[in-house]
Amino acid sequence: MRRSVIKLAIVIFALSGIQAIVGAGSAQENASGVLKIPRVWDDEAVASLEVPLADPRYSPVHVNSEYYYRMPVRPVYKSYPIYAPGKEPPGYMDWLKQQQPEIVFDSASLKTESDWIRAGELVFDAPRAYQPLSNSPLRDPDFYKMTSVPLAKDGIVAFRRYVIRKRGVVEIGSNACADCHTRVMPDGSVVKGAQGNFPTLFHNVAFRLQRQAARAEDREKEESLKQLRIQARVRHGAPWIHPDPAEDFMSFDELAGAYGAVPAGVIVREGTSIRYAAQLPDLIGAKDRRYLDHTGLVRHRSIGDLMRYAALNQDTQLLGRYGDFIPDGKDFRELPDPATQSRYSDEQLYALALYIYSLKPPPNPNKFNALAERGQKVFQSEGCAGCHTPPLYTNNKLTPADGFKVPDEHRKKYDILPVSVGTDSSSALRTRRGTGYYKVPSLRGVWYRGPFEHNGSVATLEDWFDQRRLRDDYVPTGYKPYGVKTRAVKGHPFGLDLSAEDRRALIAFLRTL
Repeated sequence: MRRSVIKLAIVIFALSGIQAIVGAGSAQENASGVLKIPRVWDDEAVASLEVPLADPRYSPVHVNSEYYYRMPVRPVYKSYPIYAPGKEPPGYMDWLKQQQPEIVFDSASLKTESDWIRAGELVFDAPRAYQPLSNSPLRDPDFYKMTSVPLAKDGIVAFRRYVIRKRGVVEIGSNACADCHTRVMPDGSVVKGAQGNFPTLFHNVAFRLQRQAARAEDREKEESLKQLRIQARVRHGAPWIHPDPAEDFMSFDELAGAYGAVPAGVIVREGTSIRYAAQLPDLIGAKDRRYLDHTGLVRHRSIGDLMRYAALNQDTQLLGRYGDFIPDGKDFRELPDPATQSRYSDEQLYALALYIYSLKPPPNPNKFNALAERGQKVFQSEGCAGCHTPPLYTNNKLTPADGFKVPDEHRKKYDILPVSVGTDSSSALRTRRGTGYYKVPSLRGVWYRGPFEHNGSVATLEDWFDQRRLRDDYVPTGYKPYGVKTRAVKGHPFGLDLSAEDRRALIAFLRTL
């Protein structure tokens, strides 16, 4: 009875608030036909960009435009494929060492929207950090045995690239958009912009920690652990939350295990914690989404907002002031000299945003057959469209997490579905990205995505619709924090009481989207 009432309420609230959904913009031209690039760090736009945090007293105040535009622009260097051991063409590394550094992004050469989109792909692939070959496990065969890195058909590691910044010196680039948002399909094809499946994002750290633990003396390990704890405060610290997410760091060996527990498709990103990871989002279809981040932290009102979101994630979010805490500040209190930082130019971010808007899903092999048609009827009769409204299969609203009271002023400013579906509230209430909400996700593309839920707890749709996930003795098939053997994956009871035949049909329909 309670579930039926909740479903009815969801449908009523959703249908009463449905508005025409229009794309957030593409290439903008002025009257003369010249592309008009939005100013990224517009102080007024930045001030209204984010939904307040669950405790609004600590909502970040980001750097101002004067500071931002004093940060030097980083160049986009030409990059080259990385091959798994044994897959590299003969003489490839020697050939790389003969290449000259080449900066490949030049906005003056971009004439058409297609030109800008192609340039945006270069930015998408461009690393922000560089490692010597000797420091990276990507050339170690043992690493591939440990992590089962999915390889493209030609043996390429699709997630990272070699970069030449100085002739004769080959580096491995990292921290590109492509690290998290590239998926290698079972047939070896590569889908850019999809929920990533690079298992080495944190297995990389775990691998290095394990190697270091085996070789280092206790004193060296203690010093390394000290540095890791400082990094944890930068990445995850939220001193106004008790306990602070950054304080949950363990011994050297346990830390390696914690990072190794993060599966492909999940990330311990800035503003989350090692206990509250986040599912990697699919960027395909981002143009139609009104809120970005699982917690709906960033509003998406125009292409300028997507550019700002990229700038935050790549350049400035660690410089925001949360009360008196600056994650990457000197002593966590004072902003560093902007000359020591770097950023993308407005032109680079515009090209990147156009590229993200242009992304298309891979061809769907799942046909709309009789079983899927039955599943569509189940989808309709169960009221799923109240939240997952066609054709986007999301109503683009925020839903409050358990324990969060929606402020009255939010109802006027944001698109809120005032019904909680009861999923774990940790990310929404106990992290630096927590707004008290989760956004209603789109169901488009679930056939090629996974794991699912905002923290990637379950690996498949079958697992999501398995009643056993509500039990405390359930073993999550996706992400579970280090040391956790069983836990309930609570919330979203819809579809759990279907017959086996209706459940199979519903899943078949969802896989056609």
